[in-house]
Amino acid sequence: MHHTIEVEDLHFSYPDGKVALRGVGFVIRPGEKAALVGPNGAGKSTLILHLNGILEGEGEIKVCGVPITKENLGQVRASVGLVFQDPDDQLFSPTVFEDVAFGPLYMGLAEEEVHQRVKNALSAVGMLGYEERISHHLSGGEKKQIAIATVLAMEPEILVLDEPTAGLDPRSRRRLINLLSQLPQTMLVSTHDIPMVAELFRRTIVIDEGKITRDSDTKGILADKEFLEVHGLEAASPW
Repeated sequence: MHHTIEVEDLHFSYPDGKVALRGVGFVIRPGEKAALVGPNGAGKSTLILHLNGILEGEGEIKVCGVPITKENLGQVRASVGLVFQDPDDQLFSPTVFEDVAFGPLYMGLAEEEVHQRVKNALSAVGMLGYEERISHHLSGGEKKQIAIATVLAMEPEILVLDEPTAGLDPRSRRRLINLLSQLPQTMLVSTHDIPMVAELFRRTIVIDEGKITRDSDTKGILADKEFLEVHGLEAASPW
């Protein structure tokens, strides 16, 4: 069986010379849900943007057994649903329906199938009935849920989320955590929300200064207060 995500010796520097990733490697197995944590500037977002080919570094990345190359980008992006930190980067259509239907339409699916996928995706995030709402008039939490729905409508095997709880009030955060716990996809979630990590993820990958400093069971990492402090991670609740 193919591993869902394989990253091997990944290096990346930005055009200004800033080195963001220094030999990152890990494997995520089918159905596994893992957290990616580290201080600001550690390389989390840079790494995530490699997983569906938005950024291209040196090293090897395979998704569902397929190497990420220019020729395979369409296939890779159908497999990996990437949810950005800011939903406004994801929502650009006048209505919720059009936002969620965009991916399936782009895939060339028949109208009936598109409608079914929109319904299924909105149902999964608890937003059925929002089809005609204007995306930009929604609350932060609602926008996050619609952003996830736009990705679920593509029926990806893998979900990669960047700071999904950032900027959410406690009720929206709780709703989002409940949603993530129920979704069946293989998942990699970059986050500063350590209480969410403790609740949702059995495995945590810690990245700092572009290198993976630890990759093991979440309980062990969160129990190591000294390690957390060294890597700028706050074990306390965000509230």
